[in-house]
Amino acid sequence: MQAGFIGARIKAKREELGFSQEAVTRLLGFKDRQTLSAIETGDRRVSAEELLRFSEALAVPLDYFADPFLLAGEGRFSWRQSGVPAPKLDAYERDAGRLIALFRALGAEMGREPPLLRRTLTLTRASSYEDAVAAGERFAEEFGLGEVPALRLGEAMERDLGILVLMVDAVPGVSGAACHLPELDAVLINRREVPGRRHYDLAHELFHILTWDAMPPERLEDFAAPPRGRVEQLANNFAAAVLMPRAALDRLGPWDGLEGNVLAARLNAAAEPLGVTSSALRWRLVGAGLLPKAVAQGVDEALLRNNGREEPARELPPLFSKPFAELVAAAVDRGRISVRRVAGLLGLAIDDLADAFAAHGVAFDPGI
Repeated sequence: MQAGFIGARIKAKREELGFSQEAVTRLLGFKDRQTLSAIETGDRRVSAEELLRFSEALAVPLDYFADPFLLAGEGRFSWRQSGVPAPKLDAYERDAGRLIALFRALGAEMGREPPLLRRTLTLTRASSYEDAVAAGERFAEEFGLGEVPALRLGEAMERDLGILVLMVDAVPGVSGAACHLPELDAVLINRREVPGRRHYDLAHELFHILTWDAMPPERLEDFAAPPRGRVEQLANNFAAAVLMPRAALDRLGPWDGLEGNVLAARLNAAAEPLGVTSSALRWRLVGAGLLPKAVAQGVDEALLRNNGREEPARELPPLFSKPFAELVAAAVDRGRISVRRVAGLLGLAIDDLADAFAAHGVAFDPGI
């Protein structure tokens, strides 16, 4: 294993336990703190004897330092969630990290090269909301998202940007997440959210991926509360413009003179084919100058709930994604990993795993 890989895991576990470098230095019997610092940064290798001592001091099994299907001390997550207790979110982050680590590890095994170049948006905290809208409009146009961008966005992210997009069954309260690693970017979306929210979360997390270095997002964002901070507001404006570019709005026709129940009905009818929520469409129209803010505020929120449906649309997209299923199935077929190991990492029964891959049109033999 690379020294930097082990060092990052030592640092991650030490910080998780709340140990200072000085405390671990004493536990390991190093002569000074600089020795531990050099190990954590990858500048000094760890001997087998020292690794055993780290295992004992940090109360972790030895395979913690070498498990390729684990993210620890690598990259960062940014979660769109509301009211999820910290221990539950931490536990789910470990599970979600295994999905990303599995894709990364099997990709390396199968000769998959990470993207040579990574796209970024030329936006900063000093950018205006109009700049974010313009960037979203341009993204939809340049990546050919068509008349209904929501339907093509995930594919464009995977095909053109090399971003891993995974539909998951997240813990209640988690809407989505972005994960930034040195060699891989990933977005996780809770597939049990209504379609409009799923699509909005995907576009929102895309913004964070494309601006991570210039504007690193917070680990936690409460999607149920008003956006806090400029970065989240920029992300919201970008996401709205990607999913509802001006050309799409113009095709909806004029909104002059509409208000109250009539306006609500029109919003519901227009939002559904675009794959967005009625509320998101309402505020996008306000931002585009096509609907007065006072009129938009006068619409009864209850009329827009579930885009006017009595019950929300619940048709679930298949788990994970086609590129993910194709890579894992190929790795199993070539003997790089066992079916049982994959099922355990993904938290699925073997038959359910086969069904999940079949939903993407990927042949998978659970008997291998």
